[in-house]
Amino acid sequence: MRTKIVKYGVVGVLGTLLHFSVLILLVEWWGCNPIISSAIGFIIVLIISFFMNQRWTFGTRGMGRSAFIKYAIVSANGLIMNTAIVFVTVDLLQWSYLIGQLCVVAIVPPLNFVLNYYWTFDEQAVART
Repeated sequence: MRTKIVKYGVVGVLGTLLHFSVLILLVEWWGCNPIISSAIGFIIVLIISFFMNQRWTFGTRGMGRSAFIKYAIVSANGLIMNTAIVFVTVDLLQWSYLIGQLCVVAIVPPLNFVLNYYWTFDEQAVART
């Protein structure tokens, strides 16, 4: 499991860099709302990270649509948490959107790993669906 955690972490770091890049690009260059920009970045990373995690992290090729649906459910939960955290930190607490996004990074990825490990990419769980 340690190797999977490390690989998940690498995918997560790459996803986080992409997410922050999209967030900063949309907010700073295009003047978009930070909450919407963060959600857009999250969705882009969802698609890319699914394929990276399926093939590289968990080595579960060919799990098909059911795995993607589960991954999307886990990620949608993460998106809701992401949006709520950014809303609270930016709109209510008046913190920088970057600090808000750092709070997201500390909470959402660990929870998503556990859910993906035990539900999404668990070959026995996928076979039961």
